[in-house]
Amino acid sequence: MKRRALLLAVLSIATPVGAAPPPYRVIVHGNNPYTSLERRYVAEAFLKKTTRWADGGVIKPVDLPADSPVRQQFSEEILNRSVSAVKSYWQQIIFSGRDVPPPELKTDEEVVAYVTKNPGAIGYVSGTCPIGDARVVTVR
Repeated sequence: MKRRALLLAVLSIATPVGAAPPPYRVIVHGNNPYTSLERRYVAEAFLKKTTRWADGGVIKPVDLPADSPVRQQFSEEILNRSVSAVKSYWQQIIFSGRDVPPPELKTDEEVVAYVTKNPGAIGYVSGTCPIGDARVVTVR
């Protein structure tokens, strides 16, 4: 019996190869009908080059802080830019008076709260963050 209990304990803590959580997940409001989005569309939404969903609703992107490893990974993979390059982009946009960057929230939990309260919202959180009523979208 002890041997079986030990085996069950070992199996319960073992992580199968390839089962690591992703570095981030892109999330939208739970009522958003999308289950997947093109990478380019997501990038343009976060750079505010695209400002409306297909149904006409306003896209409300939200970022994590510049020093967040999750933001760094998201910026490099989705925006194809470093966080500092994104900051520089926004400085130019602000200086020209065209727009302001997405709000920066301090934690994954704050991003989830923002997304669940704002129907047009899109954000990203760490791969292990509980997302409540938000919906994960696949970026292709």
